[in-house]
Amino acid sequence: MILLKNEVEIEKIRTASRYAMEILLYLKERIKEGVTGLDLERMTEERLKSLKNVTPAFKGYNGYPYCLCVSINEEIVHGMPEKRVIKEGDIVSLDFGAIYDGFYGDAALTIGVGEISDTAKRLISVTEKSLYMGINEARVGKRLYDISSAVQSCVEDAGFSVVRDFVGHGIGRSLHEEPQIPNFGKKGTGIRLKKGMVMAIEPMVNAGGSEVMIKENGWTAVSKDGSLSAHFEHTIAITENGPDILSRV
Repeated sequence: MILLKNEVEIEKIRTASRYAMEILLYLKERIKEGVTGLDLERMTEERLKSLKNVTPAFKGYNGYPYCLCVSINEEIVHGMPEKRVIKEGDIVSLDFGAIYDGFYGDAALTIGVGEISDTAKRLISVTEKSLYMGINEARVGKRLYDISSAVQSCVEDAGFSVVRDFVGHGIGRSLHEEPQIPNFGKKGTGIRLKKGMVMAIEPMVNAGGSEVMIKENGWTAVSKDGSLSAHFEHTIAITENGPDILSRV
């Protein structure tokens, strides 16, 4: 069941989402060669201590042990912030969710560390562009897969692949609500979009093929062919005036 949100609920989701993005931007400024995922996790925990009434959404979710997801190079999503050292030329995807007053916000971005390859630069650019192409379709009266099709077209026109095993999602009092929002689909199909729908749109894009594998830790998804992967995410609300990006800072 899809739960429509009123203005009060949307504002609480906006607060949670902005906190999520603020933490990601804080980390973005501190990523450099020699930093580990655990360093980023510690920075996140320290930053959270300075915020009132904000708690991490991921820690403890289905047993996930960290506040933050740190996915490096071929890692797509759910990378555990462990001892892997970040190096010059890496690309790092950060995914963070926050809870404020019982409501969730979710955001993600991908960062290049130092001088990165031309392929990595283009992958990051295309993935971010595809997110905004998808968001632009999130309008009252449109169809769900108009979002999906816009993302897919942007990505595939650039010669990259959308990850099909993981999807965006509704969000509100729970981290994952209906509907699921794949990053591929046929334009003009799917449920009709309505005012009050709130969703996390999150393209995950591989430089090579779309197939994935899960690492031995049971969480981290990687590209099966070892190609680079990028990930961007915003939490948005559908309003009478078009999409409202709640996680925009």
